Amino acid sequence: MAIDEAGRPLAASGPMLSQDIFERAAALKKAGRPFVLATVIWSQRPTSAKPGAKGIVTADGALFGWVGGSCAQPAVIQEALKALADGRSRILRLDPEGQLASDRRDVVVVPMTCHSGGALEVFLEPFLPALQLLVFGESPVAQALIRLGRAMGYRVVAVRPGTVGPVEEADLTLATLDIDELVRGRQTVAVVATMGQYDEEAVERALQAGAGFVALVASRRRFDAVRSTLEASGLPPDLLSRVKAPAGLDIGAVAPEEIAVSILAEIIAHKPALQPLAGGIPELREPAEPSTAVDPVCGMTVEIAGARHTAEYQGRRYYFCCPACRRHFLANPAEYVHPGAGA
Repeated sequence: MAIDEAGRPLAASGPMLSQDIFERAAALKKAGRPFVLATVIWSQRPTSAKPGAKGIVTADGALFGWVGGSCAQPAVIQEALKALADGRSRILRLDPEGQLASDRRDVVVVPMTCHSGGALEVFLEPFLPALQLLVFGESPVAQALIRLGRAMGYRVVAVRPGTVGPVEEADLTLATLDIDELVRGRQTVAVVATMGQYDEEAVERALQAGAGFVALVASRRRFDAVRSTLEASGLPPDLLSRVKAPAGLDIGAVAPEEIAVSILAEIIAHKPALQPLAGGIPELREPAEPSTAVDPVCGMTVEIAGARHTAEYQGRRYYFCCPACRRHFLANPAEYVHPGAGA
């Protein structure tokens, strides 16, 4: 075991864990799944996570890696989900006093609930998959949207029922209208440009799948007919109200490429309102009875069940990773106990 100059045990480092974290991040990015990379950038003893410790929080609230014990993890997960929802990075500070200097107003502060004390700052960086653009139809406008959407870095899906073979320049070609799995949990916009061939079916499927923005390339008169048909089929009015028709900003576009540019400009204008996650943000629940404790000497995490090295001080039990830490603690408990700890 490594020790410091005073003979105290040091917390073990985890280079392989960091490698696993980056491998997991690369896999999530390749799969188009949103996640937050959480990195500890500052800590104050006796926290178990040290600067450089990393974790990944996925959209379902799962945490992979290590950014602190049972007191820190729920707050990190909750704030990470908020970062996924708004797409903004932030610093989370867990502090026993729940306070922060006035010159750091950009930092989110959450009280540290552990009796052992300590403080922690975690940088939360969201990684969202590229916007997904579903293009329905084979019209010249649809072709232009595929080309320009790909150039803008979007994940472009050509939706063409009955098509045989991939569409050039599209990331994916879908030969059916079964788009639900593609849309679920992903920031998605849909443009229907079928020139009347299956406008009604495409609009209905895009709305029911939950696309964040649905546009129809058609005249107002044509959209009135589409809306009447869908209303008669029982599609709720609140869903139909989300359809933008005619598609695109009114910039006098005439050529297919110009119309595509006007539609993409409108998509850009709507991006801040698009929600990358479905189902909202889970509420932060009070943590259950902790299964681990922080060694107040070296900061390592100790499993409470079956812990071999413990000590009582001022009516409270403390847990240690080894006999050396316990001896250092008993020699001068006040050095390691936070002022707020104790019964």
